[in-house]
Amino acid sequence: MIVRLADRIVQKKQLTDTTRIREAYGSFCGIAGILFNLLLFATKALIGLLSGSIAILADAFNNLSDAGSSLITLIGFRLASQKPDPGHPFGHGRMEYISGLIVSMIILLMGFELLRTSFEKILHPELPEWSPLILVILLLAILVKFYMAYYNRTIGRKIQSPAIQAAATDSISDCLATALVLIATVVGHFTHLAIDGWCGLLVSFFILYAGIQSAKDTINPLLGQAPDPEFIQSIHRILAEYPDICGIHDLIVHNYGPGRVMISLHAEVPSDSDLVTIHEIIDQAERRLGKELHCAAVIHMDPIATHDEHVLQLRTQTSALLCELDERLRLHDFRIVPGKTQTNLIFDIECPSDLMEHADALTAQLEHLVKERLGAQYHTIVTVDSLYV
Repeated sequence: MIVRLADRIVQKKQLTDTTRIREAYGSFCGIAGILFNLLLFATKALIGLLSGSIAILADAFNNLSDAGSSLITLIGFRLASQKPDPGHPFGHGRMEYISGLIVSMIILLMGFELLRTSFEKILHPELPEWSPLILVILLLAILVKFYMAYYNRTIGRKIQSPAIQAAATDSISDCLATALVLIATVVGHFTHLAIDGWCGLLVSFFILYAGIQSAKDTINPLLGQAPDPEFIQSIHRILAEYPDICGIHDLIVHNYGPGRVMISLHAEVPSDSDLVTIHEIIDQAERRLGKELHCAAVIHMDPIATHDEHVLQLRTQTSALLCELDERLRLHDFRIVPGKTQTNLIFDIECPSDLMEHADALTAQLEHLVKERLGAQYHTIVTVDSLYV
């Protein structure tokens, strides 16, 4: 119901901008979370006071903190949707990651608190309070939290939101914690065994693991994680459809938050092409990348010789020598500058991050191989580029 209602609200507003769609879904999830958690808090607090159950009262205040988490998610989406300003020219999209990180920290705090209380119950076991009313309230709370996890997980996947995924994880954690109280209460009543401490210990480990995974999902984009391989493949697929673009390199993906992606790359084009014509093709490619991948694209043109057989042969031979050193190494921007006593082979090498510390040794080995295999008159002038994708 919540998912369908959210879809209807987005359709009714006729939103087309990705940022506004994300804000609508995120705000709806935040408001729904606040209402559900406040309802659970009021119900549990009332029943806890009437029955004198400390367990239900404690669980009630846990729901109150969850309402705070939902409020953080709501505020995060509202801040993330703000337009760029002079101080933040790329927008505020990363606020969504920050709100998700805060929720992850709350999950971790809950896990540590449950771990602490579980150890106390193991050292000082006691049977939970029993009554049919307590069982009904706990069962209803589990069902509500399970439903909250479902709609948060569904919408989180729909808009690829780490913040809402973190809210789903929080709901699952609460669901398990409440189920623990229910199981321990039933087992304690019928067997007189106080197992709630041991059950809590197991659940706390799960909650801590879930919190760590949730935190990673929000910290990685903030630190600048590698882009999705499918996104990179889409860039290569689109640009491969332009015959005048011979190859691309120096591809960098800048992520300033969901829906705020900028890419920059170098495109190799024939050096004998008409400048105006090739510039128009590059403009078309930039617009298509922006339209299909929802990003801002900037393409730099690198002219290369495509019909000089001598240059093409030297490039192929040098590339083969480079692969002998490591098959992951690639060269680009290859050109030659003949001289009286030597010919300079000038090019760039794309180097994986784990080989960067050996860059000087690799270029020295390549220089040796070129002189040995291609001729002593050749001298390499190499620029080593890091790979960012």
